Amino acid sequence: MRSTPMSGNPRGIPLSRALPTALLAVAALLTALFAWPAPHAAAAGASTGYEAESAALSGGAVVATDHTGYTGSGFVAGFTDGNRGTAAATLTVTASSAGAAPVTLRYANGSTVTQTLAVYVNGTKALDTSLPATSDWNTWTTRSETLTLRSGSNTIAYRYDTSDSGNVNLDNVTVGSPAGGGTGGSTGGTPPGQVYQASTAFFTGGPSVATALPGYTGGGYLTGFTAQGAQAVVDTSVPTAGSYPVAVGYANSTGSPQTVSLYLNGVKSGQLTLPAAGGWSYVSKTVTLRSGLNLVGVQTDVGDSGNVAVDNVAVDGGTALATQGATLPYTEYRAADATTNGTVLATSTGYPSTAAESTGRSAVQLRSTGQYVRFTLTKPANSVVVRYSVPDTASGSATTYPLSLYAGSTKVQDLTLTNKYSWLYGAGYYDTNSPGDGSGHHVYDEVRALSGTTWPAGTVLKLQKDAADTASSYTIDTVDTELVDAAYPMPAGYVPVTDYGVTPNSSADATSAINSALSALSGTGKGLWFPAGTYTVSGRINLANVSVRGAGEWWTTLRSTAENGSGGLYATGGRNLIADLTVSGDQTFRNNDSGAAAIEGTFTSGSLIFDVWMEHTKVGLWAVPGTGLDAVGLRVRDVFADGVHVHGGSSGTRVEQSSVRNTGDDTVALDTEGGDVADCTVADNTLQSPIQANGVGVYGGSGNTVRDNVISDTVAFGAGIKVSTQFGGGFGGPTAVLDNLLLRTGSHEYNNDYDIGALWIHAVVSDMTQPLTVDGNTLLNSLHQAVLLDSGRQIGNLSFDHDTITGAGSYGFDIENVTGSMSVSNTTVTGAASGGLNNPGNYTVNRGSGNSGF
Repeated sequence: MRSTPMSGNPRGIPLSRALPTALLAVAALLTALFAWPAPHAAAAGASTGYEAESAALSGGAVVATDHTGYTGSGFVAGFTDGNRGTAAATLTVTASSAGAAPVTLRYANGSTVTQTLAVYVNGTKALDTSLPATSDWNTWTTRSETLTLRSGSNTIAYRYDTSDSGNVNLDNVTVGSPAGGGTGGSTGGTPPGQVYQASTAFFTGGPSVATALPGYTGGGYLTGFTAQGAQAVVDTSVPTAGSYPVAVGYANSTGSPQTVSLYLNGVKSGQLTLPAAGGWSYVSKTVTLRSGLNLVGVQTDVGDSGNVAVDNVAVDGGTALATQGATLPYTEYRAADATTNGTVLATSTGYPSTAAESTGRSAVQLRSTGQYVRFTLTKPANSVVVRYSVPDTASGSATTYPLSLYAGSTKVQDLTLTNKYSWLYGAGYYDTNSPGDGSGHHVYDEVRALSGTTWPAGTVLKLQKDAADTASSYTIDTVDTELVDAAYPMPAGYVPVTDYGVTPNSSADATSAINSALSALSGTGKGLWFPAGTYTVSGRINLANVSVRGAGEWWTTLRSTAENGSGGLYATGGRNLIADLTVSGDQTFRNNDSGAAAIEGTFTSGSLIFDVWMEHTKVGLWAVPGTGLDAVGLRVRDVFADGVHVHGGSSGTRVEQSSVRNTGDDTVALDTEGGDVADCTVADNTLQSPIQANGVGVYGGSGNTVRDNVISDTVAFGAGIKVSTQFGGGFGGPTAVLDNLLLRTGSHEYNNDYDIGALWIHAVVSDMTQPLTVDGNTLLNSLHQAVLLDSGRQIGNLSFDHDTITGAGSYGFDIENVTGSMSVSNTTVTGAASGGLNNPGNYTVNRGSGNSGF
């Protein structure tokens, strides 16, 4: 609220401080940079927005800029008690025809009580509008009224009459089409900015997707925010760290204001007051966001009333999420596409070979002094991640080698490369580090480095084998560059681990002290904060009903010194949060009888794992029976079994917006061994180069969905997506495979000598008769079959629709030794080397319309 200095301030509303002219100019400039566009009503007809500061102002009403979150160049203040009976803002608006039109006022009311203003149309009082309180003066919401307008020009005035309470600020007014032009009931419609739908978000604890209320913006909205803990977490993205207006689109038909809590990246930001409205409205707040992916949560906490529906979240200045795959913080450069005077490996899918494990099946080798690979940055960066391979030693013992990194002509640093976490030998899943066992594979590892300076776009980065770089060869596959945020500060509600005697960057074993700290904080509502640095652990870190957070995955590292032993985070139950750190293990080969995951355990509803980097462990994340876990923004690298494993007994788990690369088994697995896996989602992930298995494996379950992933470069023994009864209890309900991109996937099963399709539907232990929907997928350049159905059982209730197969090493559809039937519509096959369909057993294919090529 902005008040002019006058006698009396009975409501205790703070008066504005006078600012120097220069500071006011700076504030106006910053406000203009983050200004919101005028909102649009949700009605189907046209709507027009008018900024309040463009109105004719009188009686003490003035333009102000001393609060945030407004649209345009300012807002209108001055509706204070000293201006009762005089303050007014009069807008001239245009109606396309005569009739009743929805007119929506965007306002702020930080007074804690409902206030009123009079509304005049063409000089005649139409009504008094009630304006419920907002949570503060930087939070804006809307109020809609139906006003009768004449065709053409009209005036709409908001006046502080003597019978009104005033004490509000006005931002803008939106005028919708007169009667007949809209859906009715809209009180604000779509919030301004980049909109992210709640209906496709993670939700747990009670919410569900509904469609009964008209006017929602996506495929539905969420309702059911009644019980304590009910929550939705919406993925959003911004280009750089900074302040952004965030709006929550909601409906509140209760007749009174309701409250929910707003969370940002798992940290509570405050309570939102959602005024009652006749349809969809929104409330906004300016908050601080990190660059890239941000999680905006709406939750019913203790002290909240809930009882609202949530349609969307909008971020003014936000950017769209990737339509397929993860919204990644980095840019990937493929060495084989870069400038080099080294040797570009011939493209090959033959296993085992370095080329077969490379991105796009080729890489660059630097074999002689002076050889390099260089590339030009398309975006600013201050870090690199190099995916590389160096030769193993004759005995398999670990060693290190330097490699020179240049920016332009200036050497930046030596990167330290090692063979320790690569080069496995032997067949099967019990690999060794002994070269004498033959069949060398899992040849790649990664190294990362953070620069003290930012390289602008256009900078040429170069990896070069200098005279002091002593490996006989360096194979470079990809380089990822990223502009890493500064270390995050400790949020409210956390206690630093240093309070428990733990020192960053110490070689002392901190396992016992960390466990003591987490035990003390369990269930208290306070979390454990790890400042930037590396923390040495030698055993399991146990957590139950507690939060663990670092300064960022580039800044805080838990490093295990237990070679091929434990050393990860283990959740023993309760609602847990793990965020903003790296777990770096010391696993050197796969042994199913020992070793540890980076994160493992039981997570209950509302648990969150966010922005965690996991490397050199047996498994990245192993989620054992639990419900309602959101695993988002993971970066899993160079592990020896599954990247992410959702085990039997899990329900409502979502794995999303994550990058998994170079796993020894499935990059993501839903496994019903030990119980059903139900209502889980694997969505919007980038999954690359599983060595001995699949991109995604779905082994039974019910209500599970695999959608909008990009899966590439499977190496051996696996498919891009495998839906199978090979493990676990079979399928008890529907499964959906939707809108995925499978790129260069499928492989060969070398033990039993048969080819595997990009999509493998594998009925091997039991029949598959529950609905399996395959819709909207693109299968591109499959190594062998694009789609394989096999293994001696019945496959029924299978449908394909709007799938595209382009390029296959053998068949588009290969149906081998199964009974049953499938339906196919709107599906095309082109470029299949052996033909569109191989169906020697006359499996029933029910053809709908729109098919071609098979």
